Amino acid sequence: MGILKALLRIFSYLFGGLLALFLLATSTISLLSGGELNLNFLPWTGKTLSYWLLGLAFLGLVTVILAIGGRMRFLFFLWCLGALVLVVKGMFVSLYRFTGGAVTVRQAFWLTLALLFATIGSFPWPKKSEPVRRPQKY
Repeated sequence: MGILKALLRIFSYLFGGLLALFLLATSTISLLSGGELNLNFLPWTGKTLSYWLLGLAFLGLVTVILAIGGRMRFLFFLWCLGALVLVVKGMFVSLYRFTGGAVTVRQAFWLTLALLFATIGSFPWPKKSEPVRRPQKY
């Protein structure tokens, strides 16, 4: 069981870091080009969406770095959980229509599954305490 948790944790760090870098690149390009970013499955539009993605990207990068360092892993878990909630709510619970344009049903399924595994892997499991070694009496 320990190796599965380790693999899920490594996957969550890689996926969370790549997702944060993708959000950072997307929002930066949108803001620098002056274009209107539109992702219909997210609750924001236009410049507001770009600023939200930029903030979430920075937050994601900071939480990944802290979690890799072994500090504040619960923040990384909350960031992954928030991303999962945004994607599930935006793509499957809301009135979002899959028209074969930007996002297909298959892509949404794989993204959601990857986010689910990343969220499970980012859960801050408590460390097992090592057994207390007592000095031997001779």
